[in-house]
Amino acid sequence: MAIDFDQPIFVISVAAELADMHPQTLRQYDRMGIVSPSRAPGKSRRYSQRDVNMLREVQRLSQEGVSLEGIKRILQLENQVAALQRRVSELTQELGQRRQAADSRIFAAGTAGDVVSLARGKRPQARSQALVVWRPRGIDKDRL
Repeated sequence: MAIDFDQPIFVISVAAELADMHPQTLRQYDRMGIVSPSRAPGKSRRYSQRDVNMLREVQRLSQEGVSLEGIKRILQLENQVAALQRRVSELTQELGQRRQAADSRIFAAGTAGDVVSLARGKRPQARSQALVVWRPRGIDKDRL
């Protein structure tokens, strides 16, 4: 069974012990918006393993001399970079799918009158005397 790193399961005392910090420090970080845990129905804080890992990173940066405001900004930028990387991956996948769909819409007529689907930039397998490319009206070639 895999561990869900985002499952809020630790109460503040356990999270503080796992992060080797005092519970009051975790409360301060929550107030400052550095590490904000989930809230249980009774308004008590619940920390996930990801939160505990982030607390350890905050502690490491603090020991290296980075101010709390600097740590907050670093964490914000790291979250932004991760979100942008996910978006680039999504767009790359979508572009690949669109290119594949566009490539399957290019056809050529062979010498025997057969229709051959062409991949972009490739010639048909059989040598033909003419290459006919048909593109429906209203399709911008730059979109393909």
